[in-house]
Amino acid sequence: MPLKEPESMNELVYFSNRSIGEGKAKVWVERQQCPKCKKALMGKPKGEEGNIMIRAKEYVCPACNYTVEKQEHEDSLTASIIYTCPSCKFEGEKQIPNKRKSINGAQTLRFQCDKCDANIDITKKMKEMKAKKKKGEISEDDLVG
Repeated sequence: MPLKEPESMNELVYFSNRSIGEGKAKVWVERQQCPKCKKALMGKPKGEEGNIMIRAKEYVCPACNYTVEKQEHEDSLTASIIYTCPSCKFEGEKQIPNKRKSINGAQTLRFQCDKCDANIDITKKMKEMKAKKKKGEISEDDLVG
């Protein structure tokens, strides 16, 4: 069954549409219904002026004020991905848990291509991954001017 693309950014916790080498990926994470009252979608709390608190550390249900810690809530969500593999050019769709891992110093969603099993990484906020150093190798960052 093909993935249903979101109609509006208001339905989402996260969205990214980017090129990955020779491939590309469109990733989104949909907001989840309140596990307590099931009446509204969980979201970040609103401040005194009615604006959403961007760096809030929790998610709140607007209907019943049920609160969940940010990391716990985001890890329980599912990421939907439409991708073109940079290795074999296979076009596919996938749903994976929204659990980010630190890979080469960047918070990353990693999944495998359905055809060639190559790792495809979606880094958070366009972070660059650090190059791995070989044992005994000195990088430019290690040198003090």
